[in-house]
Amino acid sequence: MKFPGRRRHKHYFPVEAKDPLTNQLNSTERLQRSYITGIDQIVVDIEAKVDQAFLDEFQLRRGMSQVIDSDITNALYDRLKLDDMIDYEFAGGTIGNTMHNYSTLADDRSVLLGVMSENIKIGSYAYRFLCNTSSRVDLDYLQPVDGPIGRCFTLIDETGERTFAISAGLMNHLRPESIDKELIENSSALVISAYLMRTQGDETMTEATMQAVKYANDADVPVVLTLGTKFLIEQDPSWWADFVKKHVDILAMNEEEGLAITGFEDPLLAADKALDWTDLVICTAGEKGLFMAGYVDEQFKRETEYPLLPGAIADFNRYEFSRAMRKDDCQNPIRAYSHTAPFMGGPDSIKNTNGAGDCALAAVLHDLSANVYHKLNVANSAKHQQPAMTYSSLAQISKYANRASYEVLVQHSPRLSRGLPEREDCLEQVYWDQ
Repeated sequence: MKFPGRRRHKHYFPVEAKDPLTNQLNSTERLQRSYITGIDQIVVDIEAKVDQAFLDEFQLRRGMSQVIDSDITNALYDRLKLDDMIDYEFAGGTIGNTMHNYSTLADDRSVLLGVMSENIKIGSYAYRFLCNTSSRVDLDYLQPVDGPIGRCFTLIDETGERTFAISAGLMNHLRPESIDKELIENSSALVISAYLMRTQGDETMTEATMQAVKYANDADVPVVLTLGTKFLIEQDPSWWADFVKKHVDILAMNEEEGLAITGFEDPLLAADKALDWTDLVICTAGEKGLFMAGYVDEQFKRETEYPLLPGAIADFNRYEFSRAMRKDDCQNPIRAYSHTAPFMGGPDSIKNTNGAGDCALAAVLHDLSANVYHKLNVANSAKHQQPAMTYSSLAQISKYANRASYEVLVQHSPRLSRGLPEREDCLEQVYWDQ
């Protein structure tokens, strides 16, 4: 995929360093950069294969995400180590994964906010997190704490069902005063997850997140929310719907989370319902692929060149060649939808589904940031006569997101180790040319 963001130069002398003899007026100008900011609970993911008896032993509810205390955490980790059951240990966190994948895809800066252990020992969980995070992710704004970061155990049973056990440590102790207002105001987007609202006692993460959201809302910076888990949403779906309506511009979810918050099992109808509250929706649906829904002004709509698709909404992909806009920026808003089947039908064997949705969101954020980058540097371009949120059409973004998530499905780590190839060896280039 070709985007106008910062890319590796093919030539020794970069294009922006033009000959001062022929371009004296612009010799001192430098391209302005765009970046994405995310807030996360800083955790290390520990993956292991277990059986039901193991879950019962530690009183863990199968298929759910639950917080465990330090005593159970230590006993659980010791047992996994003793029986040599741990398959992988990775830097994790929904937003941490998204920021890493964004920086890998875009080869550009993102900023991660959260907490980090002040004293780091080689081999510790904090050390593992730093080692497995892209150098393009700016960690300078992390708040130091005197204690451990979080640990998330992903326990997979024989059916493939995943059970999450989370040891919070001090990951929820990000303070509101640690949120840099200017950093948020100059971001292309602020990315948060529903997990940040699950705090208790003296934990301040929710308060800090709401402070950042307020800064973003006041500065008209898009707020991106990823729902994370259906179990959290099911506890109070009306509260989440109201939160999205008040504060969120882009909503990312899978079909289960879509059902929890909208009541619609069909991912297309769930995305359509979410448009009542927000401007752009990304809904991943496993083997069904990826659905996107957004708004476009009547005067800027573009009809698809593909066959019209049947579904819960007839001919729903008619305007999928349109670029997404905020509803408030439309004089006559109409809804546009797109669907893309899994890249190449999905991998032959799925190594890990954890992080695939985060990677798809990272691709969407790359396109959004590319639009901001282009507007900063070519403000008078005809491209920006339309006040769009994205650089590309819904159809192209959906393809890009599917392609990116494929890379996570075929590996064990939820984080990309490299960007996507410029040309595909595995299929005709026509996939991208359409």
